[in-house]
Amino acid sequence: MTIVKSAFSRQSSRLSSLFAASAIARPCSSPSANLDSSAASSSPPSYSSTFSFRRFASSMAARNSYDSILTSLSKPGGGEFGKYYSLPSLNDQRIDRLPYSIRILLESAIRNCDEFQVTGKDVEKILDWENTATKQVEIPFKPARVLLQDFTGVPAVVDLACMRDAMNKLKSDPKKINPLVPVDLVIDHSVQVDVARSENAVQANMELEFQRNKERFGFLKWGSNAFQNMLVVPPGSGIVHQVNLEYLARVVFNNNGLLYPDSVVGTDSHTTMVDGLGVAGWGVGGIEAEAAMLGQPMSMVLPGVVGFKLAGKLQNGVTATDLVLTVTQILRKHGVVGKFVEFYGEGLRELSLADRATIANMSPEYGATMGFFPVDSATLDYLKLTGRSDDTVAMIESYLRANKMFVDYNEPQAERVYSSYLELNLEEVEPCLSGPKRPHDRVPLKEMKSDWLSCLDNKVGFKGFAVPKESQSKVADFSFQGTPAQVKHGDVVIAAITSCTNTSNPSVMLGAALVAKKACEFGLEVKPWIKTSLAPGSGVAKQYLEKSDLQKYLNQLGFNIVGYGCTTCIGNSGDLDEALSAAISENDIVAAAVLSGNRNFEGRVNPYTRANYLASPPLVVAYALAGTVNIDFEKEPIGISKDGKEVYLRDIWPSSEEVANVVKSSVLPDMFISTYEAITKGNSMWNQLSDSSSTLYSWDSQSTYIHEPPYFKDMTMSPPGPKPVKDAYCLLNFGDSITTDHISPAGSIHKDSPAAKYLLDRGVNRKEFNSYGSRRGNDEIMARGTFANIRLVNKLLQGEVGPKTVHIPSGEKLSVFDAATRYKSDGQGTIILAGAEYGSGSSRDWAAKGPMLLGVKAVIAKSFERIHRSNLAGMGIIPLCFKAGEDAETLGLTGHERFTINLPSNVSDIKPGQYITVTTDTGKSFECIVRFDTEVELAYYNHGGILPYVIRNLISANH
Repeated sequence: MTIVKSAFSRQSSRLSSLFAASAIARPCSSPSANLDSSAASSSPPSYSSTFSFRRFASSMAARNSYDSILTSLSKPGGGEFGKYYSLPSLNDQRIDRLPYSIRILLESAIRNCDEFQVTGKDVEKILDWENTATKQVEIPFKPARVLLQDFTGVPAVVDLACMRDAMNKLKSDPKKINPLVPVDLVIDHSVQVDVARSENAVQANMELEFQRNKERFGFLKWGSNAFQNMLVVPPGSGIVHQVNLEYLARVVFNNNGLLYPDSVVGTDSHTTMVDGLGVAGWGVGGIEAEAAMLGQPMSMVLPGVVGFKLAGKLQNGVTATDLVLTVTQILRKHGVVGKFVEFYGEGLRELSLADRATIANMSPEYGATMGFFPVDSATLDYLKLTGRSDDTVAMIESYLRANKMFVDYNEPQAERVYSSYLELNLEEVEPCLSGPKRPHDRVPLKEMKSDWLSCLDNKVGFKGFAVPKESQSKVADFSFQGTPAQVKHGDVVIAAITSCTNTSNPSVMLGAALVAKKACEFGLEVKPWIKTSLAPGSGVAKQYLEKSDLQKYLNQLGFNIVGYGCTTCIGNSGDLDEALSAAISENDIVAAAVLSGNRNFEGRVNPYTRANYLASPPLVVAYALAGTVNIDFEKEPIGISKDGKEVYLRDIWPSSEEVANVVKSSVLPDMFISTYEAITKGNSMWNQLSDSSSTLYSWDSQSTYIHEPPYFKDMTMSPPGPKPVKDAYCLLNFGDSITTDHISPAGSIHKDSPAAKYLLDRGVNRKEFNSYGSRRGNDEIMARGTFANIRLVNKLLQGEVGPKTVHIPSGEKLSVFDAATRYKSDGQGTIILAGAEYGSGSSRDWAAKGPMLLGVKAVIAKSFERIHRSNLAGMGIIPLCFKAGEDAETLGLTGHERFTINLPSNVSDIKPGQYITVTTDTGKSFECIVRFDTEVELAYYNHGGILPYVIRNLISANH
């Protein structure tokens, strides 16, 4: 039996299912539901618990409103590729001025225009983007496919299984819960780096992963059989985003003769990596992805587009990582949250597809919905390199050229309009890192030492550790495997080439290998207690590293391949040597990690590394050799050669020409073809997992991995409507930049945490705790791990750092989970106060699910990150923003008040962006903006969340 299923082979057998589930639509019980948001703000649509089946049936019979522009695309040698909705046939001059990213939204709206889910007015809003983008208008968007990553895919499949149970209990056909669009699920199992410096690290870590995660993997295998239209890529195949880039991305779909652009929403924020390939993609929460899978158009605000012009060429020795860290800093400063960024200009000629993917990958770090690179000849070359057939590439080029979606730099460029403009000369980019706590805090390499010393001096914050002057030179002694050793502030204890940001890019991977080669030739070594690792994004990297004959030098320095998946960047760095950990902890040493990842928030990488720097893979090797971040590479040697001579970084740094030559000779199409042919066959450990043909999942009440969540408990067909928030207590009071790493359970499960107690009570040994990520299918553990970050700064604790809060009525200091449980048991609601950029970071749905399960009714913040705000709305939590210039501090709020949110009791009286009043028991009153940004989000809130909304509409459509 073939384990990895085709995502396209069952369409003909699913017409009845398609008919029913297509009914999931935007609220349509009133004609005003299709008004643009400016009109709707004065006359909002009404919402009903029933569904207009008659209207649905008539709409299914109606033709697409734009069938008149359906055009045949001819093949050069005769015949046709298929038919497509032709944008040029609209004869509308506005199209030529649209950014390429907006043209993809336009084509989707036209292709799906049935005057029901998508209307002609929606199409007009997008066509008139130049005028409407400034007006916060709402549009529906139907992505071509959905991408699920393992850790976020597990909850998605759990929710689908739970929805089937709910359908069954509500006397409706549970088999109607099936994805309607292709779903690609990559089991990116996030390798825990237990075995690092070892020739057999990959196999050893893989065996450990299967021992720990057999139940989870088995559940996903059940899902691959139970749900149609779902392709599952087995564990050990690679990082989800690189697999998407190299293998899954279609660029252009040919679906039974209908051609249209590939577009994707994924349950990981770094889905944006595929934007480098000209595929429009971005991260959404798992709950939002599930709704899209089930036919629900995504409701989104038509975004502004920042045009980012690139000119010139990178200087010799400057890497794509240096470029992306520079771009990240520029865009964070400019402000691009909720916007598209589209790159253009002659400088693109000098950037490889892998370089573009590196920049696109870090869209969440610079805050954009996506960083988009339109398709050009470099895209086509990459498609051929990665094994796509000549016929497929010819179809892609022909379609995109015909539909005004292809950039040809040999032709005059039409002027496009953007919301704002930025420009960067690539020649100005210099080697750099980012840190020690945020990805957009760029540090030029030449200033690294001085910046580090200032961080030691500065007060505790994003750029400070407040180490007293007299303690900055402290040296802590320890014994490493019987050998005397020392550790001091700034010493590197983790050096990891990790994350899809860089491991998709042969130039930086092979550049790192060349650094290793030169270092080995000088006789340089890495201290044995530094945890070094290499985690390529797919097996292709292993092939070209071996083809180049350079992997052996990486191995010699300790950078053995540990697995193919997320590792250190997601917090799976594994344990440090116990004696080293004790020395760091007992002496309060600020130890460092240097990784080629995209996330370096506090507490994420490892509990014992308080300083974490993002750097290119070659620089990761360099800092491993130096053993410290307290070094000026220009003036100080990186080490001493076997001949006793000083060796500087410049002595081992390869030129751009050296790197390019190795890439050209070592990265070949056959490598991609053979790697992904192997994936389709699965692997022995995956293939040995048992199969199940059951439609409904058999929940095991004793399981600590997979648990039926309470989302549909006592669900009725009538939506609950808005719930009053009266006299709620403040569960947590935060400042700025609270990330989803602070909110959502991630990394290891601390031995003293509520989640650990839950596992111990069920007979799970500490060694078998595994990670929060691996247990995302169990809501009991995830609720206990919500706000369990060891670096959490809660103002209620008055300076104490850690995952605790104050239970206001009693004044007791409790874990966040215990305090929330006490509030819930007493029938008391809670809210959260926060500063700016609340919820930045990964698009983790548990960052919204967890607070909902803890009983949080609302979050009042200065600003939200896009995905997290949407996730809160999708779970029925009210997102509120302080008025401009106000926050908890300026209003004199301490968090000890009780809060009443005066939201209308009828959802029809709530409007996106309206002001409402919040009052406290201390007599304070202030206005907030309701951040339900679209009418559809209001509908979700009315129903208690996206998933109940979907179920009610499905059942109504079937009766």
